Amino acid sequence: MFGISPLGWVHTLGSLPAIPLAIYMLARHGRIVPRSAPGVVYFVAMLIGAATVFLVAHQPVSYGIGAATILLLLAGYGIGRISSVGRSGAYLETIFLSLTAFLLMVPAVSETLRRVPDGHPFVTDPKSPILLGAQAGLLVILIIGLTAQIIQLRRQGRLAESAGPGRSSAK
Repeated sequence: MFGISPLGWVHTLGSLPAIPLAIYMLARHGRIVPRSAPGVVYFVAMLIGAATVFLVAHQPVSYGIGAATILLLLAGYGIGRISSVGRSGAYLETIFLSLTAFLLMVPAVSETLRRVPDGHPFVTDPKSPILLGAQAGLLVILIIGLTAQIIQLRRQGRLAESAGPGRSSAK
């Protein structure tokens, strides 16, 4: 079905949960929250998808996307544990993890357009305006989303500062 090998299905179905989890965390928390139950499942799903891409990829760019995803994922989940980065850790964590979601969505959208509907896909040419438009749309979403996340983090930081020591800020 859709020209996907059994290992390709492991790759696809293993990484698939990351999409709704990212959407849920972005809608609920305004960012991907690594130290949460959905964040742990997101990490596992992303790791499965990024690691198995090396076994199923047919294009050299896929290896680069897989490697970048793994590096950003590890950096995003690890940066919060480094106390010396201070407040910038939340910004870096947000940027790194948002980039992992973007790197998941680019091939997901591209492969879907190139495989669906089965036998007569929407896109057959990598330079198709539909495919290029979808990829450009994802880039715009990334830019707007990261901007909104950074603004939200700055506001949260200001609220925490204005609350002062020993006082909590209301959300």
